[in-house]
Amino acid sequence: MRVVADINLENAKAAYNKAGIPEELQVYCSEPLEAEEALAKGKYVYTDNSSLPGQIPSLDMICDSTGCPEQSAQYILEAIEHKKHVAVITKDCDACIGPILRKKADENNVVYTPVDGDQHGLLIQMYQWAKSIGLTVLCGGKATDGEFIYSREEGTVSIKTDKVVSYPFQTAVKISEQDRKYFEKIPEGCVSEYINRRQKALEALPPPGAYDLCEMTIAANYTGLSPQTDRLLHAPMRISEIPQVYGNISHGGLLEKDETLDLVTCLHEPADAGLGGGVFLVVRSDNEYSNEILATKGQITNHDKSATVIYRPYHLCGVETPVTLLTAGLLGLHTASDSYLPRYQLAKIAARPIFPGEVFGGDHCTALAGAIKPYALVKPGNYAEGHLLTGNKAKTYIPKGAVITYDMVEEPEHSVLWRLRREQDALFASPAE
Repeated sequence: MRVVADINLENAKAAYNKAGIPEELQVYCSEPLEAEEALAKGKYVYTDNSSLPGQIPSLDMICDSTGCPEQSAQYILEAIEHKKHVAVITKDCDACIGPILRKKADENNVVYTPVDGDQHGLLIQMYQWAKSIGLTVLCGGKATDGEFIYSREEGTVSIKTDKVVSYPFQTAVKISEQDRKYFEKIPEGCVSEYINRRQKALEALPPPGAYDLCEMTIAANYTGLSPQTDRLLHAPMRISEIPQVYGNISHGGLLEKDETLDLVTCLHEPADAGLGGGVFLVVRSDNEYSNEILATKGQITNHDKSATVIYRPYHLCGVETPVTLLTAGLLGLHTASDSYLPRYQLAKIAARPIFPGEVFGGDHCTALAGAIKPYALVKPGNYAEGHLLTGNKAKTYIPKGAVITYDMVEEPEHSVLWRLRREQDALFASPAE
């Protein structure tokens, strides 16, 4: 990483300082040729001109991680037009206009890709691998970063998370005597009863955030996995219970069909290992011999061996990202899927009343909840893609529980994000839509 751009210069310098880059090798630049000369001398460039990296001739690849969908759309488009590979880390932008950006990258013979270390990137790769070796995928998903820790002695379940837990949610709940049996391992034939009782007992603990559903939206658009409900089943369970719970209904699970997308919040006791915010697949082989191999070579199966979980109990965020950068820069390959279609979108639901003129927040905003909906065009009456709301104002009063539609938001002028969304609509929409 030879160039770091941030609107806050101290943040840019701090990145180099944390990486141990000597102060004398760090240099501020604001123009492409100035930066090119500094790089030729072995310097590390920092800047508050966020368009600069995409304009420096010698750079091969840009990593976008602004976290702001409007700005990301601008910088990514500029980088692609300057023939730079792009690693997109701002999932807000990717969920909104990823397919059209991928198409523009293909047309410019550069790579547009999610990154290793992000859960959706890892899940997409795992899904591609499973399909390539002939497995049937029953369910694919990720673990939420927070885990539910069950203390048998105290009769409590607490959430272990690096996120701030805000009202009305709690960090711990007491489990009643009559409910404690539902926190033991699920007996055969009792999945629905046990999961329902657990969910009810734990409803005061924080649910998945819109950021979790955002990642799952991207995974759905790359893989074709589809949610059973728009907010996902999100069952709290032990690792060993995953193939039991996320198996087909005909085999005692909760799934109505194969190729389902969902989340797990890992439930475990303090001394047990968790999922570490990793990813998982529930699979089967339709060949009897291969299915027996799956069931007898150390994998965890359900009761009748019709479903097996394969999981990766970690995601290392930026530590793994260089694998993606090297794959793109040296081989010209993405680390996702060849198919990236706008199948779903993240919609937003008012978690409290929202008033005219109020500015919508992003995926961490507590005033908004998320839901994965089928892709919809930008037009009045359709539910709005959630990241088109970010930073914009409510046009009308929105009651609690309402799904936010395009009629309810003031469209900004000269928005790159909104323009590209409409371009994506025109490219991918069927005539019936």
